[in-house]
Amino acid sequence: MAFNERDKILTKVQKPTRYTGGEINSVMKNPADVDVRYGFVFPDTYEIGMSHLGIKILYHTLNERSDTWCERVFAPWSDMEALMRENGEKLFALESGDEVIDFDILGITLQYELCYSNVVNMLDLAGIPVLAKDRDESYPIICGGGPCAYNAEPVAEVFDFFMLGEGEELIHETTDIYIEWKKSGKKDKKSFLEKLAQLDGVYVPSFYDVLYKDDGTIKSITPNNPTAKPVVTKRIMADFDKTPAPDKIIVPFGEVVHDRVMLEVFRGCIRGCRFCQAGYVYRPVRERRSETLTKLAESLLSSSGYDEISLSSLSTSDYRELKCLTDNLLRITEEKKIGLSLPSLRIDNFSLELMNKVQKVRKTGITFAPEAGTQRLRDVINKNINEDNILKSVKLLFSGGWTNVKLYFMIGLPTETDTDVEGIAELSEKVLGEYFAIPKEERAKNINITVSTSSFIPKPFTAFQWEKQNTREEIVEKQDILKRTIKSKRIRYNWHDNKTSYLEGIFARGDRRLCKVILEAVRLGCRFDGWDEHFAFDKWMQAFANCGVDPDWYLRKREYDEVLPWDHISVGITKSFFLKESEKAQRAETTPNCREKCAGCGVASFKTGGCYE
Repeated sequence: MAFNERDKILTKVQKPTRYTGGEINSVMKNPADVDVRYGFVFPDTYEIGMSHLGIKILYHTLNERSDTWCERVFAPWSDMEALMRENGEKLFALESGDEVIDFDILGITLQYELCYSNVVNMLDLAGIPVLAKDRDESYPIICGGGPCAYNAEPVAEVFDFFMLGEGEELIHETTDIYIEWKKSGKKDKKSFLEKLAQLDGVYVPSFYDVLYKDDGTIKSITPNNPTAKPVVTKRIMADFDKTPAPDKIIVPFGEVVHDRVMLEVFRGCIRGCRFCQAGYVYRPVRERRSETLTKLAESLLSSSGYDEISLSSLSTSDYRELKCLTDNLLRITEEKKIGLSLPSLRIDNFSLELMNKVQKVRKTGITFAPEAGTQRLRDVINKNINEDNILKSVKLLFSGGWTNVKLYFMIGLPTETDTDVEGIAELSEKVLGEYFAIPKEERAKNINITVSTSSFIPKPFTAFQWEKQNTREEIVEKQDILKRTIKSKRIRYNWHDNKTSYLEGIFARGDRRLCKVILEAVRLGCRFDGWDEHFAFDKWMQAFANCGVDPDWYLRKREYDEVLPWDHISVGITKSFFLKESEKAQRAETTPNCREKCAGCGVASFKTGGCYE
């Protein structure tokens, strides 16, 4: 559809800048001058996708190639989708406005299980058959990546292949193989996938057969093609300091969620919290040098005009060069009145001196994550902090003039009792007590403490991957306990919807039999399931019923000897390590962090990073 016709549509939708493209630092090329047209597909809105660091990295590294043009593709909001379907317009890319059905490769990032309905809906809107078996060589190759790719079995039948792990090198290797295949005449998609399957980190789901036992559990997952590896291991960037990072980023026309420069200081995590999938799948820890980051910050600020820098990692205060980096950045930010934020700070090595330094320009709120209300349960999850750490940190904050503190907890954790839930309220009251312990004339006014709880979801590649997930009724009961137990009106309580957590838990540990449910849910109208105004729980329940699938079955406890849907995937950490951690959790026994003592998790096999420092 011509741009002038699309412009008429854009006058009828909210936030038309979601669809216009043409932003500063976006890349334009002549399609005739490239061998590959690559669509980076983010299955959510523009403002969510443009906040994602991964799209910034891979978009720019692909566009540095003269033979490739990578464009961005986001999910149109419901008003735009309705007008597109009404006018017969297919899903298009932002840079060129061209329909993505004519592209060579569509790379879809899977950041969150509740995006699966959007993936299916976007392919349908593009006019592309949803299932891989229905797409011949004339259609784009559909590949997936991101954290959900480690168990993408519920959507495995949709994708031609997955890239597991970090994609900075792998995305170029797969593109090279595609160009070779395309120049040979694209005779057979299977032969192309066979070449890909020989790469480390590439998983071709059609090359594996899954058999089930009579009780519904998995009997076996076996390769059906000689090129397919019995176990596919993720890829990592061995030298993170030399890993490509864009020195300029696209500056959105409209407001996005994270509208700032993001500096990725390191990957991985040393802590080993037993519930945290990211903490395990991104191991081993690899850092960038402070000099590298300082130069990168200067380039990004000058090319974007942003007035805030955020340091990105799973645990920023564990970065060993943090003091040097913040000193360097402050020389830039103070003069130009640029804000500097440090998310993901640990309570046990919190520094008021550091916070005072980085918040000279503007003072924001602070979020701490005790995760559990009692010491016993914090030991179960291996949080490795105690109540003294928490109260000492908030006392420092309140003494320094901060009055806006958010405390983040989970409910439904393994072995949790009502006493543990009540402990959240008790700890929150003690935090408030630290504020009032400061003399009235010395403390800042208008204390604001927010307690936020999410529902625990057992995730693959964690020590809790075998655990039962709490039912919706159990979660509601625990939320009610907390509502009754929090007495002070100065403490505000927010909680996560149990229905979305229920669905997320099903797909997090799901298998291929769930694909038909997703297709049926989309047929019934499901999309944007992560958005309250769109989430249609009743339609999802109808989809499960229509397909004869019991959703509760996927939330059950798994036995240690059960074949898990992701057992043919490896993140470098051994299953025996997770099993030991699971048993230690039952005894409320902690494991030291990686820098204190190696626990032998298995990622030393990558021969890089923290294991070899």
